[in-house]
This record gives sequence, structure tokens and C-alpha cells, in this order.
Amino acid sequence: MKKSVLSVIAVCAVTFIGAALWVYSAPPAQVSAAYLGVERHLADLEPRTVEIPGFQVAYLEGGTGEPLLLLHGMGANKDEWNRVASHLTDRHRVIAVDLPGFGESDKPFDASYLTPAQVRYVQQFVEALNLDRLHLGGNSMGGRIAAAYAADYPERVESLWLLAPSGVMSAQQSELVKSLQRGKQVPMVVGNRAELDESLEWTTERPPYYPGPVKDAFAETAAQNYRLHSRIMAELRQETVEQSLEDIVTGLSVPTRIVWGEKDKLFHHSSARILEHLIDGSSVLLLPDTGHLPMIEAPGKLADDYRQFRAALEKS
Repeated sequence: MKKSVLSVIAVCAVTFIGAALWVYSAPPAQVSAAYLGVERHLADLEPRTVEIPGFQVAYLEGGTGEPLLLLHGMGANKDEWNRVASHLTDRHRVIAVDLPGFGESDKPFDASYLTPAQVRYVQQFVEALNLDRLHLGGNSMGGRIAAAYAADYPERVESLWLLAPSGVMSAQQSELVKSLQRGKQVPMVVGNRAELDESLEWTTERPPYYPGPVKDAFAETAAQNYRLHSRIMAELRQETVEQSLEDIVTGLSVPTRIVWGEKDKLFHHSSARILEHLIDGSSVLLLPDTGHLPMIEAPGKLADDYRQFRAALEKS
């Protein structure tokens, strides 16, 4: 019996050592693909693509039930939803999309990626998947787009899930704003590994663990998209000055759960109460010790709250 146990331990140890050696010797892109593949598998998400006018759009889909469409933030992609989706696909049909210009979706440099254009692309995506009505969620830039979509297509949106959406202009100043006013350089768009690490410090209170080669692959991809994403960031900042999120959501009446990390350094959590006041049928969850990316930092707590939100909707 002892020999059998020791044999199992030895096999596990050899397997672990072999995997560790591969992680730090294989090309970063391969390691990243394998790592994200495991995350997707654990979340029961499958990669798919669909054509909309002018773009091939990549997305992940899994689970059953009413569709929950998730929109990522600036410079991010569909895989930022993997960890929270692993808690949701047992009850919900989760669809996480790479918005045009990001992730594995097409990103022609001369296309428009402002909010009205992205709302149009989301609608084309919704039509391509034959979705009649849906639940819609988004983080940061994706939250702004989700709110704008709900304002333009209220008949399609059953509920909104807004995770620190960008563009609330009347909130208290965030650490980011104060730092920029002092002249500090902050990597709003990532171009290399050092900037990626600094960006994670800014966007999360407790930076999530990723193996070094996975971070290297993330940084390589970010560098490839740096020129386009720098342009998009500049355009979105100007767009926000011209039309705040307060302007977009005023008059909106849809069941909405607004979530904000109390340690969000990018956008002050006072934004949540401002939106709650403006959106009829909304409520707020403030997460302690959490930054700008609650779906990565606190996926279990976030999913528990979302399930309760949806359950209350079904009872009403």
C-alpha cells in the first residue's frame, strides 16, 4: 500500500515538474493559450466567431438559460470574464465578446470605435446570434457601452450589470485623476511588460496571479495593439468630456445592479450612487478591498450577488 501511495506521489511530482519546466521554456504565446484554455474549460466556455458587417467577431459562450452578454473594458478582452463566468454558467447562458478593435476580433485601424459605433456593433452581434431579449453587463468602457446600448434599445434589455462603468464626470476625484494632475505618468495603454505590471497595480487592489510567461504574452499582444488602442483611448476621453455617462443614463428605466470596488483607483466609487440616483430600478453593491476589476479580483462574491439580483428579478 505504501509503495502505491509513493508511486502516485512520484508521478504527480514528475508531472508537476514537467509542467513547470514547460511553462518557463515554451513560447509565451503557447503558454498563455494553454492557461486561458484551462480558465475557459473551468468556466464551461467555448470559443466561437461570427461575422458582422466589416468585422469577424470572436466570443466565448457557455451555459444555458437567458443570455447574459458581457462587454470588456479598454485594452481588455473576453477572457477577463472567465473567472466570474465559472460561477455563472451552471445557471446562465454566458456570452463574452471581443468588441471590434480588441482581443481576437478584427481591428482595422480606420474604423470607428467610439461608443455609438460600438453600440451599433453590439446590436449587429445580437442580431447575428438571433438574440431577442438579453441581460447585459460591462466593465469600465464596456459598462459605458452597455448603458448606451440599453438607452438605445430598451426593448431588448432585461437587466443591466454595470461594473465600474467609465464616464461619470460628477464623481469625486479618483487617485488616477489626482496623479495625472500632479504630472505623474500613468500607463493608460500598455506597451510592454513593465507597463502591464504597473497597470495591474492601478486597476486592482490585489493584483491577480498570472505566470510570468502569460504576462509576457499579454504584454506582447498589448504592444502589437498599442498604436490603435492609444488612438481609441484618446478619442474616448474626448467623447466622455462631450457626453458624460450621466447624460447617457438619464431617463433610463431598467433593472440595474451597479457594482464598484471601494479601492478603485481609476474611477471613484462615489460614481455608483450618482448612477443609482439617475437609473430607475437600480441598486448598488460596494465591494471592500477591491479595485477596478471585480470580476477578476472577487469573482465568487460578485457571482453570488449577481445570482441574487437575477433571482429577485425572476420573482418580481
